[in-house]
Amino acid sequence: MKAIQIQQTGDPETLFYTDISLPEPGPGEARVKIEAAGVNYIDTYHRNGQYKMALPFTPGMEGGGVVDAVGEGVTAVSPGDRVAYAMHIGSYAEYAIVPVWRLVIVPEDVKMELATAVMLQGMTAHYLTHSTYLVQAGDTVLIHAAAGGVGLLLVQIASLRGARVIGTVSTQEKAELAEEYGADNIIRYTEIDFAEAINELTKGKGVNVIYDGVGQATFRKGLDCLKPRGMMVLYGQASGPVEPLDPQILNQKGSIFLTRPSLAHYSASQEEIESRTDDLFDWIASDAIQVRIDRTYPLSEAAEAHRYIEGRRTKGKLLLLPQQPNKLSAREETINTEDPIDEQSWESFPASDPPPY
Repeated sequence: MKAIQIQQTGDPETLFYTDISLPEPGPGEARVKIEAAGVNYIDTYHRNGQYKMALPFTPGMEGGGVVDAVGEGVTAVSPGDRVAYAMHIGSYAEYAIVPVWRLVIVPEDVKMELATAVMLQGMTAHYLTHSTYLVQAGDTVLIHAAAGGVGLLLVQIASLRGARVIGTVSTQEKAELAEEYGADNIIRYTEIDFAEAINELTKGKGVNVIYDGVGQATFRKGLDCLKPRGMMVLYGQASGPVEPLDPQILNQKGSIFLTRPSLAHYSASQEEIESRTDDLFDWIASDAIQVRIDRTYPLSEAAEAHRYIEGRRTKGKLLLLPQQPNKLSAREETINTEDPIDEQSWESFPASDPPPY
């Protein structure tokens, strides 16, 4: 079968499109014929060695497709079932072995590309709004990077729950996108101070919760934007790690709360995964939320997908499609220069700690 293999860590040119043996499922496992594989920022950290992996390996933490075979004792899924999963490595391939407890059945009225696209980022947005901080009608929510993959889902889900949504973005194009997906107010942080804008928009009251996947560039100033007893949810550090914090500052800012959550701790059982994806699939089927797929690539073009996501140019989800005709080998990719990086934006900062998606 065809797969992307990493034999040594490094830049995108280390992504080899090659033939490997078809794996066999063991007890409690299923083999999935991959129709779509999600590209997430954490994949680049596996590739470049910041997150250590035994070599060689096939990257990819998210996939969707059809069950091809099952291992001993498996009864929850059968060959022919449409399934999707996240938080298990190896999806950059035509087939992947996945623990059955991580698989969810994809309803017939949900397209596989959408189901795959919503697994990791969608479950992240779900746990942030339903478990880490339960967004309530009447809340005011600040979402940084509101036009990104998780950001657009956060905007929609917080709006569904009746919150007033304020989003920060870097460009007019992203501002229009976040507004299209339901943000009530947009702050162009490249033009104005977002803390001053929040003070003006809330008449000095502040916001109930901040969802911050940016980190260093936004964290400290964000503490000044919270209401007393508000919550800072630092779920990623795309601009770099935040500075050490004296806990007394949380008291000084109004007895505020701080948490640094991860999807791994909010999808720790099959029941929890199913409860989150049931909501997500229902919302997709009813058009309550829209999942924006920014770009798709043949499996052989994984290197180009990595360049695109590392350039912080994404406005939605990136997918690899193993069944899509191949154009170039993973070693022959060239950089797409048509979408220049905004050097002023948070997205262009070197990321020392990936978001959990």
